[in-house]
Amino acid sequence: MTTKPAAAARSSRKPFDWFAALNTAFLIIIALLCILPLVHIVAVSFSSSTAAAAGYVKLWPVDFTLASYEFTAGREGFWTSMLTSLKRIALGTPLNLLLTILVAYPLSKESKQFRFRVFYAWIFFLTMLFNGGLIPWYVTIKELGLLDSIWALVLPGAVPVFSIVLLLNFFREVPRELEEAAVMDGATQWTTLWRIYVPISMPAIATLALFSMVENWNSWFDGLILMGDPSNYPLQSYIQTIVIQQNFTAVSREDIMSLAQISDRTLRSSQIFLASLPILSAYPFLQKYFVKGIVLGSVKG
Repeated sequence: MTTKPAAAARSSRKPFDWFAALNTAFLIIIALLCILPLVHIVAVSFSSSTAAAAGYVKLWPVDFTLASYEFTAGREGFWTSMLTSLKRIALGTPLNLLLTILVAYPLSKESKQFRFRVFYAWIFFLTMLFNGGLIPWYVTIKELGLLDSIWALVLPGAVPVFSIVLLLNFFREVPRELEEAAVMDGATQWTTLWRIYVPISMPAIATLALFSMVENWNSWFDGLILMGDPSNYPLQSYIQTIVIQQNFTAVSREDIMSLAQISDRTLRSSQIFLASLPILSAYPFLQKYFVKGIVLGSVKG
């Protein structure tokens, strides 16, 4: 009498899901591989130069010190370059998104709606494969009078073709019934774009906004080429000059003495962490758009 309920209870148990367990373990390992290097960099930045040079620092600071951060934060050039990078993001990201939307929307239409769509699409696509070269690029910016200005960092990359391709394909996935219903209600193309396509495409636009922010924040080469005055350098160009090139022409004697007491590893680690902090702070606000799009369920029946 007692064996039947026990057998029934055992048969009702769900079998252990080995795939879910292995998948979870694999994702945990991938997450640790992404997080641990950043944790190590933070630990090195807060460690003494002796401990960092000897390789004693792993995932926790050794001989805790703020010397690297004090040296970095105590220099006016660091904050000036950070302000330049923030201006670049404030101007460049909205401009990138605006032009991306305005170009991707007509290119997402069928050829019968936009006759020369294929022709214009190839013009944009070819710019991803070929360019005029570094010297023509520099001469063009110089002739436009943009050197040593924030616009020299913003305007040359104002039209991100890769983002256009991504958003173009996202627009094509928007159900055509929504556009047809808007047209029947008397909506123009402009109204359809900003009242239907853009709200529905917010997950894609948020992703492109993050791409644009990271691209504008991490760019350093154009700052070195287009900015003759080091005080106009963006943050990454400033870091490249001080840390990689070891150019201390604009560094005072007191700073040189302080730098001699700091390891290259601790200084680089503090610079990397401070340079990554703004992007890491912005990511949580955009993460909610990555989960799912609102296109799902937008068309019933």
